[in-house]
Amino acid sequence: MTPRHQRRPGRRKLLLALGGGLVATSAAAAPAPHAFAATSRAAATGALPLTVVNNTGAFDNANVHVYIVGNQDGRQVRVTPDGTLAPVALSDNGADGYTDYAISLAASGETSLSLPHLSGRIYVSLGAKLKFRVVTDGDGKPTLQYPAGWVTSDPDYRVLHDCAEFTHNAAGMFCNTTMVDMFSVPLSIRLTGARDQTTGTLRANGRAGAFAAVRQVPEFAPLVVDDTRVIAPGHGLDAGLFPADYLAPYIDEVWSTYTGRDLTVTTNAGTFTGRVRGGRLVFDGPAQVSFARPSTRDVLFCDGTLAAPNDGTTGPVAAVLGAGFNRSTLVSSAAQPTTDPAGFYRTALTNHYAKAMHAATQDGRAYGFAFDDVADLASYVQDTAPTGIRLTLTPF
Repeated sequence: MTPRHQRRPGRRKLLLALGGGLVATSAAAAPAPHAFAATSRAAATGALPLTVVNNTGAFDNANVHVYIVGNQDGRQVRVTPDGTLAPVALSDNGADGYTDYAISLAASGETSLSLPHLSGRIYVSLGAKLKFRVVTDGDGKPTLQYPAGWVTSDPDYRVLHDCAEFTHNAAGMFCNTTMVDMFSVPLSIRLTGARDQTTGTLRANGRAGAFAAVRQVPEFAPLVVDDTRVIAPGHGLDAGLFPADYLAPYIDEVWSTYTGRDLTVTTNAGTFTGRVRGGRLVFDGPAQVSFARPSTRDVLFCDGTLAAPNDGTTGPVAAVLGAGFNRSTLVSSAAQPTTDPAGFYRTALTNHYAKAMHAATQDGRAYGFAFDDVADLASYVQDTAPTGIRLTLTPF
C-alpha cells in the first residue's frame, strides 16, 4: 500500500499551495508583466488539452462558467480563455469589487481548452458567475480570495458551484475530484496518457442519494443546504451546525482500547507499534512518534493533533490514524490501515458524510476527508505522460 500522501505531489501538498480560502504568497515582489509573459510562454510548452463537457441535463452551456486558478512558480495566476497564464492583479477587480475570470463554454457540445503548467483548481459554477476577489497579502502582494461555500456570508454561498484539483507540471498530471470541503456539482475526470483512467463519476441519482443519506442522520442533517450543497462536517462544526463532541465517545474508546493492547500502523517507512502511555498514543518503530488525544474537529479536518508533517514518519502515521478515525476502523482492527471498504463506517458514530460520498460514486472512490487517499480510495488519478484531461459535469 502506497498512500498518496507519500507520493508526488499528493492532494495535501496541493492544498498547502492553495492555502484554502485565501492563498498565501511569498514575500517577493510581484512580477512585472513582461517577466510573467516569459514565464507563461515557458509553461505553455507543456500545455495539456482540457475538454469540458456539460452533461448536467439541467443547465445549458450558456449558464455554465469555468475558472482555472492557482499557483505557478509561487505566483498567483489564472488561465485565460486562450490557455495562457496571467498574474492576478488588484486591477482585475471590477466596480463591484470582484473579478470576472469566467471562461465561457462553447455555444453547444464540448469545449476545448488548454491547461498550462500550474497547481490549482478548476471551478465550475451553474446559473451564475462566481465572485473571486483579488486582495493583498501581508507583504502587499496580490492574492486571490476563493469561494467558501460553507460560509453563509460568502458572496458565492447561494451559487451552485464546485471544483476539481490538479497539479500539472513536467512530471505529469495529478488530479482529483473533491468533497473535502463540500459537495455540490457531480464531476467526473478522465485522464488519458500512459493509461486511460476515470474517477469521480456518480451512480445514477447519486447526487440525490448522497443528499438523502446525509439528511437521514440527525447530527449531519443540518449540513445539507437546500438542494445547493452538502457542507463537510468539519466546516459544519465551525459554523455551529455540527456537534463539537460528536466523535468523543469513539475517540475515548480508541484510547481505552490501546491502553491495554498494541496498535500497529504500517507505512512505507516500516511498521510502528503503539500504546497509550501518559495520555498519549506513543509509537515505536523506525522512529518514535506520539499523538495527544484528538478532538472531533481534529479528526474531521485531519489536523491539530493529527496534523501530518512531510517527515516520512509522523506524517504517514497521522494519515493512517486520521483515516481510521473517520472510517471508524481503529477499534475493530489493531492492524492499520485497513483496506477493505466493506469494513468502513460500520459504527453509529462515524463520518456519515464521507460514507455517503463513497456510496454515491461508481468506483467507490471519493475525497470525503483529507486522508481519504489512505489505501488508495480517493477519487484521484495521475499520469506521468498525459495526453489529455476531460472534466465532465455529469447528470444531477
